[in-house]
Amino acid sequence: MRDEIKELFPELQEIRDADLREKVIDVWEDAITTGGWQPKELLDIPFTLLAGDIEMQFIEHVRSCCQMCVAIEKVLNGIWGDRMPVNHDHLIAGSLLADVGKPIEFAKKDGKIVKGHRGDMLRHPFSGVGMCWKHGLPDEVMHMVATHSKEGDHVQRTIESIIFHHADFIDFDAACALGKK
Repeated sequence: MRDEIKELFPELQEIRDADLREKVIDVWEDAITTGGWQPKELLDIPFTLLAGDIEMQFIEHVRSCCQMCVAIEKVLNGIWGDRMPVNHDHLIAGSLLADVGKPIEFAKKDGKIVKGHRGDMLRHPFSGVGMCWKHGLPDEVMHMVATHSKEGDHVQRTIESIIFHHADFIDFDAACALGKK
């Protein structure tokens, strides 16, 4: 399964710390198994169930957000330099794990992808943090997972979480706009 996860997320290679990279893969492997999926099935999960019938898949969203984070980091480093410190490895790990709870939140029912019972009980930021905690991810990465969505609106986000939060909502808002057409 690990090789399949690496194929789904080539951005894993952006994580310089090999131990952190392996932990990110561990979390994905656990979430996929816990949710009752096979890695290739993730390619069929829609990015969001809230935007209508659009041609955007979950894995594309995770990768899009990660790549946007890299681009934003590059711009910030180019303009602000050391005055805007961004931990590259935490940014990439957090961006790849922010939605790791979705395979637990979503379920297959009658050939469709729906929000499952676990999703009714805990949104993906909560289950995602649980998975990250279990595998020993740094607090800074768990912070990104915990605060990337509306759950983070009442806490002070780190720079990495701010970057990811905005990248995530670029995709989400664009998906909603596409779904209204």
